[in-house]
Amino acid sequence: MPPRILLPPSLKAFTGSSNIQSPLARLALNPVKTSARAGSTETRERRRHDPFLMAQSRQRKAANLSRQQALAEEREGSLGDPVQSKPTQFVEEIQSTQSATQESKLNYFLRAEELNRALEYSKNLTSPLEDTNRATADPQLEKEAAERHLQEHRNAQDAINRIVNINNGNTGDQMRLRIQKCIETFGRHNTDNVLPPKPAAVSHESATVHPEKTPRVGPDTGSPEVQVAILTAKILNLSRHLQSANKDKHNKRNLRVLVHKRQKLLQYVRQKERGGPRWKYLVETLGLSDAAWKGEISM
Repeated sequence: MPPRILLPPSLKAFTGSSNIQSPLARLALNPVKTSARAGSTETRERRRHDPFLMAQSRQRKAANLSRQQALAEEREGSLGDPVQSKPTQFVEEIQSTQSATQESKLNYFLRAEELNRALEYSKNLTSPLEDTNRATADPQLEKEAAERHLQEHRNAQDAINRIVNINNGNTGDQMRLRIQKCIETFGRHNTDNVLPPKPAAVSHESATVHPEKTPRVGPDTGSPEVQVAILTAKILNLSRHLQSANKDKHNKRNLRVLVHKRQKLLQYVRQKERGGPRWKYLVETLGLSDAAWKGEISM
């Protein structure tokens, strides 16, 4: 049988046979309580019962909200409005048909000279015939017939002018007239003779030589500048409608779709024209700001 080894009293703390515990064991039994987090339940309860902390919290929240509002206004002021355009001469003409010229007030694709020529032809066609036998002719009856014919022609002319006047047409007729105005203003069949070409790229000797383009026949209706102008006219029309019908959710979505479609076209034109004269003419004439094509549009 092996001999017994008696342990000294100083080692009994490690064997657990004595009531005296080590400092590590005392820390394990009584853990230190950490401070509560700022968003914990205990902190919120303490703040709810402390009026000073509640006042500080409200003050910080009001300062943050005011700062966010100031930053949003500064951001919007630097970029502009993505929907509305600046008041230019072209924008005022497509917004109101009252300020348009007499030629553009006619509906059904009519022009003033064509209408006047047709009315003059109808007047001559319906004029009373003179009696070939002047011996038996009555001058008084001929004079009364001529006056009656002239009065009937004036009545017919007034009726035709009221029918073809664009102010008496519906919204679709007025929008078609605005689209025709956009085509005439931004179509390349007109702007190619006025605006200089875009900056040419540096060509290399090994670059592909492209053949000359076929000359355009008829008015230009498919260039991106014309499409941007047409979208701008539709956007202004919808935004004016939504000012009095703010619960029209269907047209709110249509306005959002048109604004984003115009943004893509503007980015394409800026990339293709390299910020040239055609891009400047488009932006300045339509009164568009940087918010119409730059960044993310949130409506």
